[in-house]
Amino acid sequence: MSPLTVEDTRFATLRRVPGAIWVLGFVSLLMDISSEMIHSLLPLFMVGSLGMSATAVGLIEGAAEATALIVKIFSGMLSDHWGRRKPLALLGYGLGALSKPLFALAPGVGLLVTARLSDRVGKGLRGAPRDALVADIAPPDLRGAAFGLRQSLDTVGAFLGPLLAAALMLLWAGDFRAVFWVACVPAVACVLLLAVGVREPAPPPAAQRPNPLSRAQLAQLGAAFWWVAGLGALFTLARFSEAFLVLRAQQQGIPLALVPLVMVAMNAVYAACAYPFGKLADRMPATRLLAGSLLLLLASQALLGWAQGWPWVLAGVALWGVHMGMSQGLLAALVAEVAPAALRGTAYGFFNLFCGLAMLVSGGLAGWLWDGLGPGSTFAMGGLYSLLALGALKLRPRG
Repeated sequence: MSPLTVEDTRFATLRRVPGAIWVLGFVSLLMDISSEMIHSLLPLFMVGSLGMSATAVGLIEGAAEATALIVKIFSGMLSDHWGRRKPLALLGYGLGALSKPLFALAPGVGLLVTARLSDRVGKGLRGAPRDALVADIAPPDLRGAAFGLRQSLDTVGAFLGPLLAAALMLLWAGDFRAVFWVACVPAVACVLLLAVGVREPAPPPAAQRPNPLSRAQLAQLGAAFWWVAGLGALFTLARFSEAFLVLRAQQQGIPLALVPLVMVAMNAVYAACAYPFGKLADRMPATRLLAGSLLLLLASQALLGWAQGWPWVLAGVALWGVHMGMSQGLLAALVAEVAPAALRGTAYGFFNLFCGLAMLVSGGLAGWLWDGLGPGSTFAMGGLYSLLALGALKLRPRG
């Protein structure tokens, strides 16, 4: 086989992925650069500058992420009923961009919480319609690769954001607010790219769009979908909030300006793994990959819970990233696999509702354990939920 043929074979799948999927990936990349520039510093800003406790950080982070995930059920339902995905996605990205200046302007907890919740409402508005749009555009035999590619590009932004934040913190002597202002630029660029770069498929006729929340329509989701939704909730309980990775890194002596590099490391591994594992998911049983990801998460939680020095923290963070790369795109692809095409938005909404409620519970519990019993108890809780998720994999419904 000639070198040209080898190269053609290697990139054949990528060439078959529709261009709109690439654009949606770069839209996610830009918004994640903006969001992660802020989020990688936010726990330190809340604890160090505003004097908040770890419990308060956990509750705010849990409430914020839960808000995003719960809002997705309504945006997903509306996208199914309306037959349009892009306008809701554009509204969500626009609200996310508008929330970014509030972080830089916040004088205290009140406006900061408003900014955090507004940002997550935007994420909720765009999440389910965007995922349903990916499923609508991607050919069925490339669905795992398409979700993996979008997730990979998204996660490239998630490590470029903290990397840029760390560089600017060093340059500007730890000026949180200046970094928050810079984060506004990629958020605006993201909205512009989505507005001009994506054309969604024509919607089905209006007569074929009944109320997605009617009993007859929800009955079509079936046991396989509800199993996926429950599994997603268990995965969310096991991971609680990545804010605790940042706090754990600071505990182990990593300088303040360099703490965002912990998220860089996690997201770099995540980005590198998401597409290869998404492509692999088109060729092997999903439960096998999900089980492997949970075993890696268990190892990560053991390292982070009982770390004695920053090398152990980085090793745990890297395993956390591999787990994310193996599981997140695959769970999204599973929703598309088990849900009827006309109810994909609603299915993603319910999936994220389950995950949102789990995030709300796990964020508060993780912070309470951290303050009361120490970091080891927080990561031990995550390990327990990882074992429960492993057990749930054995309960997958037939068909």
